[in-house]
Amino acid sequence: MNPNDDIKEKTSRFERISTVIINFSATSAMFGIASGLVLIWLVTGPVFAYSNTWLLIVNTGTSIITFLMVFLIQRSQNKESIAVQLKLNELIAANNSASNRLLNIQDLSETELNTLYEHYRKLVELTQKAPSNTQSHSVEEAIILNEELDAANKAEQEKAEE
Repeated sequence: MNPNDDIKEKTSRFERISTVIINFSATSAMFGIASGLVLIWLVTGPVFAYSNTWLLIVNTGTSIITFLMVFLIQRSQNKESIAVQLKLNELIAANNSASNRLLNIQDLSETELNTLYEHYRKLVELTQKAPSNTQSHSVEEAIILNEELDAANKAEQEKAEE
């Protein structure tokens, strides 16, 4: 029995079709088909004297395909992104030394992400100063270090102003 059976639900017809199209569009066969269509387009140009109808058919066809593929690719990327995020969440939750505050990091604002990035940058500095490369540091340590450095900088500024 598959452990995921309890969370799987019947996939919709659209999801099955879009998955097949996305998977097929990334194959060598599809590249060959697309190359063949471009070759046919080039060969038929002189036959139809590069008429407006010929251009309209080609432009309309490529526009429709591009429009649909943008949404299919975005849907595929969103699904893959959610799956990767869930896998990372599982790894964070399973690791005792990892910070659980990172589980919902994708919901943070850009400002909050930049602040967290700065904390990790400080963590890199802390790690570089550590006597051992195998010593583990948490984001909490980086936050404390960052607060201490901010307090020290503020004290220096106040002292310089006096």
